[in-house]
Amino acid sequence: MLNAPHLHILESPDWQEYALLDSGNGQKLEQYGPFRLVRPEAEAVWEPGLPLREWDLADAIFHPAPEENGGHWEPNCRTLPDRWKMQYRSLKFWAAATSSRHLGVFPEQAAQWDWIESQVKSAAQPSRVLNLFGYTGIASLAAAHAGAQVTHLDASRKSITWAKENQQLTGLPETSIRWMLDDALKFVQREARRGSCYEGIILDPPKFGRGPKGEVWEFYKLLPNLLNACREILSPNPQFVILTAYAVKASALTLHYALSDMITDRKGTLEAGEVVLTEKSRRRLLSMAIYARWSAG
Repeated sequence: MLNAPHLHILESPDWQEYALLDSGNGQKLEQYGPFRLVRPEAEAVWEPGLPLREWDLADAIFHPAPEENGGHWEPNCRTLPDRWKMQYRSLKFWAAATSSRHLGVFPEQAAQWDWIESQVKSAAQPSRVLNLFGYTGIASLAAAHAGAQVTHLDASRKSITWAKENQQLTGLPETSIRWMLDDALKFVQREARRGSCYEGIILDPPKFGRGPKGEVWEFYKLLPNLLNACREILSPNPQFVILTAYAVKASALTLHYALSDMITDRKGTLEAGEVVLTEKSRRRLLSMAIYARWSAG
């Protein structure tokens, strides 16, 4: 019988330009660089820790559309620029208020960026890293900054353009990242047929999405297929695999056992848990995602 895994809480305490100031009543109050913002947060079912006057100082508030598909930002204390620069350690990137409530950066993932950098730096050989569903590319920047040769894939041309601009802002060589506009599963299957392999794989799949040619991605239906395909392109001497999931009705145990099947014949360390943000106000932990990750070390 398999032993029940011990689940971890993963925090990102080293931010200088981001803070979760408070949360409650289905919202969160955040500091993104010079701007204080309010966004919806379904997990925040408790009462806010800060007085209302602190929330009233927000520069802008996001209002979701009634059908929960998109929405709009309402200026409050001042109008937001089209985009602004932010930095986490040596990584620089653009933040922007989009109609999907996201700002191009998921601050809770900073601990994962640190982990990716450490895995690449500790490897005995040069690393080839594949970042699937790469979005605006900060995980790709982390791997490339540590010395990896990165392949970054996303189905959105806009996201890839944004990621390229982040690469330029960080000052990484153009040759450090290969950009692919493609469907994740089809690309991995082609890579397997070509005999390509990677020492590190980063997976951050959405609950639902579409590829550049209309391919449909559904988390529960296609994740097993994708993990099986990724197994085929793991290097004979792999270094790490990391899997993150947002907004799905699954637990970290789901990802733990799914990733365990993928790396079943590999020695190393497998862990799983929740990715959280820690409030400044009451130090409550706000769960943002679940994750599982494996490393050879």
